[in-house]
Amino acid sequence: MPHPDDLEITCGGTIARLVKLGYRVGMVHLTDGEPTPRGTPELRTAEMAEAAKVLGVAHVEVLGLPNRVLMDTPENRYTLATVFRRHRPKIVVGMAGRTPAASPDHYQAQLLVEAARFYAQLTKWDERFDGTPPHRIDWLWYRPVAGSAEVPHWHATFVVDTTETIEQKIAAISCYKSQFPPERLARLIHRLRGLDAADGLRCGFEYGELFALPHPLPLPDPFAHFAKLAPPLGPPSLVPKND
Repeated sequence: MPHPDDLEITCGGTIARLVKLGYRVGMVHLTDGEPTPRGTPELRTAEMAEAAKVLGVAHVEVLGLPNRVLMDTPENRYTLATVFRRHRPKIVVGMAGRTPAASPDHYQAQLLVEAARFYAQLTKWDERFDGTPPHRIDWLWYRPVAGSAEVPHWHATFVVDTTETIEQKIAAISCYKSQFPPERLARLIHRLRGLDAADGLRCGFEYGELFALPHPLPLPDPFAHFAKLAPPLGPPSLVPKND
């Protein structure tokens, strides 16, 4: 995602949960956040390392693309696609949505992730990717941003249960002391708890993080898929006993 702290804010609970489940998770920050009114690159580097440790993530990478003027350019696509080809992930998570009241880097990051995912699989272009072999990424998960300028139509969405990892998420965000003084941090945490509680409620979780797919969900055996899932009825106290 574009800036240090974006991953922790948008999907820190999911990152922590995936790590707890035994999956290898890496975090890629497209920029180092410089220039920004708060802190220094060195301080933010230390903060992002501390946040990753809180979430249990072993690999963190900063691409050093330009903050504030991040653009979906061919050169930036090559840079991110090279990272994908080097680490060969099965799933990539990216931010989604236009935020005209906030940084335009957010939407450019969405476009960049989409393009780099495609570029990662291309052949006969090895010189653009430092000689790394092609790699096809199976899944792209979007994390829709709160406050997007548009209400998108998603082919499919799902919610990750972050009830057991919400405190890890908050602890990771709290590592960015240069960005979030106490009063500002308290407001952010209050809002995030509300947003994650609302998403979790839709599937019966105390807290959750919603993700979207750019295509319908393929189900070779739909019954087997849904039979192993708990129905999204919400908390028992909110479900009428006679329904």
